[in-house]
Amino acid sequence: MNATAARRHEVLVLGAGYAGLSATIQLAARTRKRGHLRVTLVNPYETFTERLRLHMTATGQETAAMSIPELLDGTGAVLVRGWVTAVDPGARTVRIDDDRVLRYDTLVYGLGSAADTAAVPGVEDHAYTLDGPEDAALLADRLAGLGGGSVVVGGSGLTGVEAAAEIAERYPELRVELLGRREPGADMHPKAKAHLDAALARLGVRVRAGVEVAKVLPHGVELADGSTVQAAAVLWTSGTRVPPLAAAAGLTVDERGRVVTDSALRSVSHPDVYAVGDAAAIRQGYGVMHGTCQGGMPTGVHAALSILRVVAGKEPRPFRFGYYHTPVSLGRNDAVVQFTRPDDGPRRIVLTGRRAAKYKETVSAAPWATFARMKKLPASGAFWPHGGRYTRTRSTK
Repeated sequence: MNATAARRHEVLVLGAGYAGLSATIQLAARTRKRGHLRVTLVNPYETFTERLRLHMTATGQETAAMSIPELLDGTGAVLVRGWVTAVDPGARTVRIDDDRVLRYDTLVYGLGSAADTAAVPGVEDHAYTLDGPEDAALLADRLAGLGGGSVVVGGSGLTGVEAAAEIAERYPELRVELLGRREPGADMHPKAKAHLDAALARLGVRVRAGVEVAKVLPHGVELADGSTVQAAAVLWTSGTRVPPLAAAAGLTVDERGRVVTDSALRSVSHPDVYAVGDAAAIRQGYGVMHGTCQGGMPTGVHAALSILRVVAGKEPRPFRFGYYHTPVSLGRNDAVVQFTRPDDGPRRIVLTGRRAAKYKETVSAAPWATFARMKKLPASGAFWPHGGRYTRTRSTK
């Protein structure tokens, strides 16, 4: 190892989701000509999972393949394929599933979240999820082979709404039932909710709000009142959970297992660990951020900028983020976009129909162009993430 390599500050990024990739590309783009910092990204796959399109994959639609090695080409960042099995903050090491041990000076923890399949009995064994392309492909195979019958979508949040609409549009011969404790779009402005309700009705989706699934069965679900709903397939979208790795490592976590951060996105217990995206409990003036691409990418950007400031001997600046919109697809040619206040409360401004579908496609569901622009940033460049209000550090010098 030469003297330059020996002096390099090793940054290890766990997870190539929206937040982890943003952190990796920002760091690599801003330091590729300096050589004082090396960035290693750990992820099980070489292809980026565009989670906002998994409901399309689940209905047999082709989506673009996005190669992480191609994106990182020329940046100096290295991709290591593997599943993270343990983090040791004391030794500053990470172990992956082939027993390799990777050392770091600074860690970016961005392992994200998955559907909560443990809270309700039977979900793990009998329900499909949209956690990744393999899970979505399994559901796609099932739906394609049904030819009729009923599909239950458990969870009336926005993921459930998008999935129910997509399935109903793609397979009109299927009866789709959307079950949840709350009305779909309950937090939206009445105009946005009215459009959402009308779209689901047009597609033939039967909405049952105010119900709770007590158990998922091999051929349907059992509700809390003891009644059952028969289904040839059950898709579970209700609730999320994060991997237990952070808690097992001794990092301070919240009640959901997310890493608790300070204002610069550092772990409050281990300041050489930054947490981003769904894996982090990031408190703002309006409360703790919830997981979205809209907020995840800016957390990755800010973690990168904070790391560069610390490496340069400066104090990191606080992260400030406000929400801007909630785009919801309702099939391929319909959508609703609810514009929001920074605290995610609904404003009166709403887009609907084809205009909203085009807006969502352009702004929310195409991150690759944004990643490519990040890759070309000069060392002191600024980044404007899609769909959010983010107070940026304008220079690392």
